[in-house]
Amino acid sequence: MKQTFDITGMTCAACSARVDKATRGVEGVKDVAVNLLKNSMDVTYADESSDAIARTNASVCAAVERAGYSAVPRSSSASPAASQGAAGKGSASLGRAAAEKKRMRRRLAISIAFTAPLFYLSMGHMFGWPLPGFFGGEAGAFALAFTEFLLLIPVLFVNAAYFKNGFRNLFRGAPNMDSLIALGSAASTAYGIVAVYRIGGAYAQGQLAVAHAAAMDLYFESAAMILTLITLGKYFEARAKGKTTDAVAALADLSPKTAVVRAKDGEREVSADDVRVGDTLIVRTGMRIAADGVVVEGAASIDESAITGESVPVEKSSGDRVTGATTVRSGWIAVRAEQVGQDTVIAGIVRMVDEATGSKAPIERLADKISGIFVPAVIAIALVAFVAWIAAGASVGTALSHAVSVLVISCPCALGLATPTAVMVATGCGARRGILAKTAEALQTAHGVKTVVLDKTGTITRGEPALTEAVCMPGVSADELLRMAATAESLSEHPLARAIVSRAQERGIAVGHAGDFLQKEGGGIVASVEGVRVAVGNARLMASIGIDAAPLAERAEAAASAGATPLFVACGDVLSGMLSLADTVKPTSAAAIAELAAMGIETVMLTGDNERTARAVQEEVGVGRVVAEVLPAEKEREVARLIGREAGAVAMVGDGINDAPALARADVGIAIGAGTDIAMDAADMVLMRSDLLDVPAAIQLSRATMRTIKQNLFWALVYNAVCIPVAAGALVWAGIDLNPMIAAAAMSFSSVCVVGNALRLRGWRPRFAQSAPDEMRRDAPASEFRAIEMPSVAVMRESADRAADRNEASPTGASQEDSNKDGSDVRAAAHSENEGKDFTMEKTLKVEGMMCVRCVAHVQKALEAVEGVSAVEVDLDGGRAVVQLGADVPDETLVAAVVEEGYEAAMA
Repeated sequence: MKQTFDITGMTCAACSARVDKATRGVEGVKDVAVNLLKNSMDVTYADESSDAIARTNASVCAAVERAGYSAVPRSSSASPAASQGAAGKGSASLGRAAAEKKRMRRRLAISIAFTAPLFYLSMGHMFGWPLPGFFGGEAGAFALAFTEFLLLIPVLFVNAAYFKNGFRNLFRGAPNMDSLIALGSAASTAYGIVAVYRIGGAYAQGQLAVAHAAAMDLYFESAAMILTLITLGKYFEARAKGKTTDAVAALADLSPKTAVVRAKDGEREVSADDVRVGDTLIVRTGMRIAADGVVVEGAASIDESAITGESVPVEKSSGDRVTGATTVRSGWIAVRAEQVGQDTVIAGIVRMVDEATGSKAPIERLADKISGIFVPAVIAIALVAFVAWIAAGASVGTALSHAVSVLVISCPCALGLATPTAVMVATGCGARRGILAKTAEALQTAHGVKTVVLDKTGTITRGEPALTEAVCMPGVSADELLRMAATAESLSEHPLARAIVSRAQERGIAVGHAGDFLQKEGGGIVASVEGVRVAVGNARLMASIGIDAAPLAERAEAAASAGATPLFVACGDVLSGMLSLADTVKPTSAAAIAELAAMGIETVMLTGDNERTARAVQEEVGVGRVVAEVLPAEKEREVARLIGREAGAVAMVGDGINDAPALARADVGIAIGAGTDIAMDAADMVLMRSDLLDVPAAIQLSRATMRTIKQNLFWALVYNAVCIPVAAGALVWAGIDLNPMIAAAAMSFSSVCVVGNALRLRGWRPRFAQSAPDEMRRDAPASEFRAIEMPSVAVMRESADRAADRNEASPTGASQEDSNKDGSDVRAAAHSENEGKDFTMEKTLKVEGMMCVRCVAHVQKALEAVEGVSAVEVDLDGGRAVVQLGADVPDETLVAAVVEEGYEAAMA
């Protein structure tokens, strides 16, 4: 079990490291993840019993308290209203961030109000600015010093938190960034107070010149400027942090606050929290749906961009599922609520994003290790610098200036914020685009993916049958064939029946009413349409009702070998045609695989289909490798084999229950959003759209995030490695020196730079090599459809006669069959007979495995590349290729050229 605690008092990476160490020492704690950005901590318990959890909660709070901070367990039901019960954590975090920003703004305003005149008094003479007369000269030294001290007091008071937290943690042996600020500003203040006493003593002895010199060396302005500039940086940092959570805030605000519920006495508006499972919600144009459910009445165009990132509205009508937080753009619907509160999709997304932003990426461990020793090391360096300057003969003021500069220029904050800010922004940005990373570790691992394993059904393909071809007997039109078949199938719930009806409706064909409906188990259906018996089914059904399916048997066999399901259609006692249904490829699958290849990622397709069907899909989408005839239980073993063999991480993309073991085994498991809950539970990342283009987009997001994290860590480490020695005075010999005010400004700038760099991820967009993936999503039809009309008997006889004539006119004077029996003699005779003349010969190949015009192009290109081939004509429907030769080419060469392209070929 995981418990979230709200932590107060953390200001830098050293604080989070201290809280982490203290919590890990508590008995019963299994794992800890402290988030400096969100001021929260997730604790995983070893013992999940309620009594053990209660005891461990108390022990954790006590341990954190002893470390100098405060921990409060967050109630799992603290805020059910927010985002239907799921955004309580996010809303609480946002509220704390807003309150922190408000406090910082107040502190900054007061600090500036008193620091500005203090700076004017202390530094005005250097810039020639006019000062009141009583502050000038040797006689005004004490008035000047005392006034500066008075102006410093409000700045110290309003920023007392630095001193309280800093010295408390210092005395407990766990110094943090506040300790560095407190030491630096306290040292400057103490030095200035000593200078005031020196002025008083000089006046008492009549040494006005000594008093005037002491007044020029007060350091009150340094103390005030340190606190003011640090507070200014904190304010900008708080603002920037607020922007990193904008995406989470937007998600939390998506769910409507109210809903219209249909009751016995009419409609009434209720709070969204009061919606219960089974309630009927009325949603009109412009309203958001308050729960996940099913449309029971009406029709509407719904904008689902809040969930999927897809801007094109989706038409919904009775029986369709709808998701909470989506918006009705036109029309109205009545929805039966099935998931409410924390069970809704939007609640799950908010919860997932919140958990991801609270987790730690492995790369963050480096920052944690450095943070644990950073502050003590800085204090030691400051002391060494002070002693070294004193030993070198410098004044106490000079030595103190360098020591204070070292204390305030160091920035453990930048280290602590480098990773969580980037993770926070990236997860929010991904969520807006339908890409959900469950953990920061998944986001990091995905950037190293070199191999993507793809399940075929439901991932590359649509996962549902579609009518792709209608073969009509002579005298029957495709629309008429489809109308009769769709009307007969309209009473069936079978997926093939729904595909036929859907295609008819898509083509604008009116589906009528069928009667005498009878379903033949394992065969098909028989129904009465307009008084005519219509049968739709396989060859066994046709034989059982006395219909001869032989005229279309060859086409049915070809369709089945290509992975399609052939269904014969008979009207009355006559065979009318055949329908081919197949699981078609998604419109963006080929583009997604091309994008992965352009990114240097190898693709592997796993499928239980036969080798021929798998090769056909490979040819269509361009996947790199295919592993066919894989049983569901073997997918996990295949992924494990790839992990052991391939360089780089291996990602698995799937959507079904049988993909869950493989998703869990992969370095990064990616579940397609339309898949099962089990697949999504096993995955590390979830794509809300069933769009394969989101896979390269997710990897691009991971790469952009890791690039930003590395930039942040590089800046934080290099900044400290360079600035601390410079502040200590290492480059004084070159004329480069830093006073405490410049050091404080640099420190503030460092933290703001890290957060600002992470915020650049808000503008991240996937960049695809192909220019029109969005157009493909919007404009692509559900699947391609073609209609083929079988030739009449007379036409078939005429074609056969022409073929016989060609054989009789063979250059060898022999039949094609004889020439194939003794190819070497025929070729020799032909060569002898045509020596000195233009050589022409025609050969015909039977080609199996062609499914589309793209296959035709591949076969034609392969044959045209053979030396000696002058022309090629490929017949997709007939499964043949006719080759015109300008030179003698062996049969084996032609067959090999086609086979090399992935098809089966033989001489006809």
